Amino acid sequence: MKNFLVIGASSGIGRALAESLAASGYKVFGTFNKTIVENNDQHIEYHALDVNSDELSLDFLPESLDGVAYCPGSIRLRPFHRIKPAEFIADYELQLVGAVKVIQAVLPRLKKSGKASVVMFSTVAVQSGFNFHSLVGASKGAVEGLTRSLAAELAPAIRVNCIAPSLTDTPLAEALLNSDAKREANAKRHPLQRVGKAEDIAEMAAFLMSDQSSWITGQVIHVDGGMSSVKL
Repeated sequence: MKNFLVIGASSGIGRALAESLAASGYKVFGTFNKTIVENNDQHIEYHALDVNSDELSLDFLPESLDGVAYCPGSIRLRPFHRIKPAEFIADYELQLVGAVKVIQAVLPRLKKSGKASVVMFSTVAVQSGFNFHSLVGASKGAVEGLTRSLAAELAPAIRVNCIAPSLTDTPLAEALLNSDAKREANAKRHPLQRVGKAEDIAEMAAFLMSDQSSWITGQVIHVDGGMSSVKL
């Protein structure tokens, strides 16, 4: 049985991914920070973990790990002149440095697998550029750079890929979708005329963590309703 680690598996895309992997019969170790998860799935174990901690305790993991997905994130949209430099640092710590800590901590376990997969998450805003997205665009741009660099360094034993979604209906995006008017307006911005679902993104992540994607690495894959490439 394959073993997977999903960081940030308490809600949204992370939870959908953990459930998708478990449904395929894999063993999933999911982590949460503040939101405790009710779980009746014998294929999923949930453990508390703070990625901002100086030392990550991952003793609950088996010796060999077949994949890790780093799902924590934030969406804070404000005019650039209102964002303090310290906020850029805090966002960078969560989006990039947290991923670095986790990947470094589990690297020996991933190498033992011999054909492991790492999945990280970016945003459509890195490629397209949107108003008020400088905070998330900067940190997620760094994630895309890390993806390509690690894909080169860790090949062929470990594949590294990244998914760049557009707006997705998760608790993280609640403030952007908390009315019918907002939901409709955001849906119309996408060529496919709807916002994303957590399952849309999770299914791609599960594919990238499976053997079916064994010849894919170093990619930033857009699952964004056509936002990044199709103009209405």
